[in-house]
Amino acid sequence: MNTYKNDPSLLQENVGIVKSRMGAFYPGSHVIFRGHDLHADLKDMDWLELYVFGITGRRYTKKQLRLMHSMWTYTSYPDVRLWNNRVAGLAGSSRSTGTLGMAAALAVSEASIYGRGSDMRAIDFLIRTLQQMDEGYELDECIRQELESHRSIAGYGRPVVNADERIAPLLALAQSLGLDQGPYLRLALAVEEKLLVGRWRMKMNYAGLVAPLVVDLGFSPREYYLFSFPAFLAGMPPCFIEASDKPEGTLYPAACADIQYQGKSRRRWTKPDKN
Repeated sequence: MNTYKNDPSLLQENVGIVKSRMGAFYPGSHVIFRGHDLHADLKDMDWLELYVFGITGRRYTKKQLRLMHSMWTYTSYPDVRLWNNRVAGLAGSSRSTGTLGMAAALAVSEASIYGRGSDMRAIDFLIRTLQQMDEGYELDECIRQELESHRSIAGYGRPVVNADERIAPLLALAQSLGLDQGPYLRLALAVEEKLLVGRWRMKMNYAGLVAPLVVDLGFSPREYYLFSFPAFLAGMPPCFIEASDKPEGTLYPAACADIQYQGKSRRRWTKPDKN
């Protein structure tokens, strides 16, 4: 909650100084990362562990970090047909830079249907539903209300096929690590059971599994949103590289005859009068 006062004095108090509780860089000396010396206290962290610590300020066990690693690994597909990878591939095909291509591809990964937008709605649904059930609501009623309001439930169903190849390995890993007994995961699986026996026939998708797992790990919606940012990243450089190695412009070329143009018919252009 934002409790800052909203008047010019707030700006005046911050003129000429940057106040931070996150960290600071002291050139030639050291770096502070959330109150710790990055090159001394945190030097043995792997990159994911440091990334999650930067987001949450919390330390996680090796088993929890192993599960988080898999959430990224299991969804990094080097398939240029995927909506975000296509951006990376087109960047390579047009001879843009790798950084611009990756940045643009990650930006469109926020897509509301295929990307992180679905994950955020899944988290919201699970949090609201568990709270309603604690207040005495039945799960069937919660599902009915959600379907009436949104015509779908985030985390269930898939636009292409009604199955998700990531569910089995991720759930098996969670079980092997003893991280499959959280209340949100139990709720998510119970929702899937209800949807499968009802007329909807919707199976859990990736968002439907990852959302409860991370909430059971203590992530807030904003923390999960930031954590999931690189989830597709490992699959993007191969798409960029392969498109870059092929002749320029040969990825997804479109013939003029294939474009359904409904504007003005062909017309003659005249040079503007220089006078």
